[in-house]
Amino acid sequence: IQPYRTLENVIEGAVLTFVDITEMVLAREKLRRLAVVVRDAHDAITMHDLDGRFLAWNPGAERMYGWSEAEALQMNVRDRIPQELQSEVQAIKYRLIEKETLAPFRTRALTKSGAVVNIWMTITALLNEAGHVYAVATTEKLDG
Repeated sequence: IQPYRTLENVIEGAVLTFVDITEMVLAREKLRRLAVVVRDAHDAITMHDLDGRFLAWNPGAERMYGWSEAEALQMNVRDRIPQELQSEVQAIKYRLIEKETLAPFRTRALTKSGAVVNIWMTITALLNEAGHVYAVATTEKLDG
């Protein structure tokens, strides 16, 4: 709402501007539903940038690995990988940067207690509007 002024700078009314927010409301609802799926999923769902810093950590990841979301967001993906698998992770990173689609695979991961668990992992490269990989999302579940 803005005042309507004459050339003599006298207010003689108001100007109302209406904006259609239908798309924004629909997008917000879709995001809300997606957030519920991620939050309530039994599997661990994580996201990290290309340097390995965690950007997202769902409650399933908390249950599976023992780190809270706040703790995980201070960590690097390398903190969860057994030493003997570190070089394998670099190879996977380069395949993702090349936008290669990876099939789900078995691997191992460390928990907060230091235990090594066998998991099934699905990795998805996340692309920005220019089509470049900017982050990686994973879905993980215990093997067995």
